[in-house]
Amino acid sequence: MTALRQTLSGLRRRPGRTLLTAFGTGLGIATIVALLAVADASKRSAGDLVHLGAGDLGLFQSDAADPTTSVLPISLVARLRHTPGIADATPLVLIVESVPRDPAAVVFGADPNGFLTQRLVFSSGRMFRSPREIVVGDELARTLKLAPGSTLRVKNRAFRVTGVYHIGVAFQDGGAFLPLNVAQQLAGREDEATTIPIKLATGTRPATVKRTLAQDFPGLLVISDPEEATRAGANGQLIAKAALVIAVLALVIGGIGIVNTMLMAVIERQSEFALLSAVGWSGLQVARLVLTEGVVISLLGALIGLALGIVGADLLVRVLDAQAFVSPHVSAADAARALLIGGLIGVVGGLYPAWRAARISPARVLARR
Repeated sequence: MTALRQTLSGLRRRPGRTLLTAFGTGLGIATIVALLAVADASKRSAGDLVHLGAGDLGLFQSDAADPTTSVLPISLVARLRHTPGIADATPLVLIVESVPRDPAAVVFGADPNGFLTQRLVFSSGRMFRSPREIVVGDELARTLKLAPGSTLRVKNRAFRVTGVYHIGVAFQDGGAFLPLNVAQQLAGREDEATTIPIKLATGTRPATVKRTLAQDFPGLLVISDPEEATRAGANGQLIAKAALVIAVLALVIGGIGIVNTMLMAVIERQSEFALLSAVGWSGLQVARLVLTEGVVISLLGALIGLALGIVGADLLVRVLDAQAFVSPHVSAADAARALLIGGLIGVVGGLYPAWRAARISPARVLARR
């Protein structure tokens, strides 16, 4: 308790310097927290993409920047349906930022006879039957106050809402469905799809079908879980690597800030440390005092960074214009990592000043007085 009181007393004597150092450390940690929140959200979003329409597997273009930019030929569907272990396959086109009233809504182009659309449960109205008709998810209907008979514009074309559905997948309940050929025209993808959800035959193991598809369809990316979807996209990898790079930079820059602050404190408080040594404090105890002050400043910075990161995660998604696919959330694991990095910054930055403080000679300092 004495050491802790001494630590807090030392920090209170320099409130401006303490807060500025903590804020500088917090900025780096805030960036890490924001990126981790976006990365975690992208994994959850990827899970929805993989299992669109309750499909067991999702097929995407292997070299696409991310799964949403995938382009696959429709001709694959017939071949997939004849692949052992596959009960059905249906093409799906994704159109983003196409609803002026809700840019985050995703519009899907699907075969009305495919297994995906057959699983839509309508709370009102019916499935579309003509190129000018559209069905909307209950979340989108609630947001835009739509009902059968309403008009919804997609890419500047007006469509009449014929039904409101629920399927239990966030992307789709917050979006809408159009006939496949209409969506292809709007997206400029004649005879192409974004992804092909696959329904496995009863008793078939996903790993077995994945091996078969990898052999028979080179260039196809077969995804069965969110982690694979996140790793598959260059954007997801970029976020993960950026978080790692910024974490290292935060350690370096934050550590330098702590070194500078604590060295100045050691120089200013030489008499105090000399007196502590004179009354029986060992060099290790003095070093521990200085190191503790550095850790406390860093943890304060981590708390500031955590608060800024929660706000910054949402701002980052808006700047990247990725609201349609990512809803950032700072998890307990993200918060724990931020505090861990804060503690490491304090340890790394406080080691040298602590060593300097432990080597102060009481006789020499007091003699100068």
